[in-house]
Amino acid sequence: MLSILSIVAFALVALSSAYLLVAIYGTLRFRGRLHAQNRSACQPLTVLKPLCGDEVELAENLRSFCRQNHPDFQVIFGVRDHNDPAAHIARGIIDEFPNRDISLVVDNRVIGSNLKVSNLVNMAGAAKHDILVVSDSDMRVEPDYLSKVAAAFEDPGVGAATCLYSGSARGGLASKLGAMFINDWFFPSALIPALFGKLSFCFGATMAVRRDALSKMGGFESLADVLADDYMLGNRVIGQGRRIALVPYVVKNIVTEPDLRTLFRHEMRWARTIRNVQPGGYGMSLITEAFPLSMLAAGLLWAGGSPIWMIVGPVILSLALRTCLHVAVNAAVGNPDDFTPWLIPLRDAFSIAVRVSAYFGTRVHWRGQVLNVHADSRLREMPSVVEAAPADGRLQEAAGILK
Repeated sequence: MLSILSIVAFALVALSSAYLLVAIYGTLRFRGRLHAQNRSACQPLTVLKPLCGDEVELAENLRSFCRQNHPDFQVIFGVRDHNDPAAHIARGIIDEFPNRDISLVVDNRVIGSNLKVSNLVNMAGAAKHDILVVSDSDMRVEPDYLSKVAAAFEDPGVGAATCLYSGSARGGLASKLGAMFINDWFFPSALIPALFGKLSFCFGATMAVRRDALSKMGGFESLADVLADDYMLGNRVIGQGRRIALVPYVVKNIVTEPDLRTLFRHEMRWARTIRNVQPGGYGMSLITEAFPLSMLAAGLLWAGGSPIWMIVGPVILSLALRTCLHVAVNAAVGNPDDFTPWLIPLRDAFSIAVRVSAYFGTRVHWRGQVLNVHADSRLREMPSVVEAAPADGRLQEAAGILK
């Protein structure tokens, strides 16, 4: 029995090593696209920014979307409450850019369990243009962002466009581990379907969609009770026979996890979301945990009396490849402050804990709500559970993976 387990573990290490090699190649290839002379376009766009609470560096994040060099764009901020600190910050941003088309929508209407989607529905009525760009509040961009996104829609077959994002830590250990998860796990794993297959979903960093495609799926209202609104929006665009374009641009996600408990909750939400929308893919993604699998294999080989070179070899190989991936991603996204290879063992141990825990329950925490996530990412609120949001208005629950 021990011998069989050793063979299985060794096979998983081999698959993990192959995955790391493909991930490194895909990251380097995408880096080439980032540094190539990419097109830009001048189609008018409307940016929808759903807000909730005073996040760290929120004002600077919002300013970055107002400093665009795009010739024709509109920015709409949306909150549910006039007293939300984000509303005060948004008003200040509007005053800073009097010559920009920027507005604030305050509307407490709720149409489903996903309050972000309710916010989008409330904002959409003020949108002037036929390409809508949705981006989370903790994202930051450079002035050429909107022109790059607009270029994707010069192809009439494109119904939606999206961007990858990288993590930029603000704070201590929890924030650094959160940024590493985005950079070392999300970023390369998201590139594989994008570069070697057909992208069938969007990412929360950028969900750009044609108005007619959105209307055909029933508007944002059709996403009112799903947690993975970015995944479902892209999926429904594909269902219309249109394509999703991956824009050669990396949005910066400002990561501000206050502690490991909050990080765990945040990543648990991601993990349980993925487990529900892609159960097979989530199970297969175990092979991305190369270093922990190599440690498991080493333990089984040691217990089976294997020679030392066979025990240590997979661990050294996995750690070397894992470090190379960390270096490759850092070179692609250009965040030198987030180069922390010495945290790889801790980061990967944390990932395994999240991955396994995601199978034991359906509860997720999201911005003050405690919800159950069911099939197809459907949400149902748990009214018996009351949980206060943190002082900054965010419940950065941590579960797993997609922002």
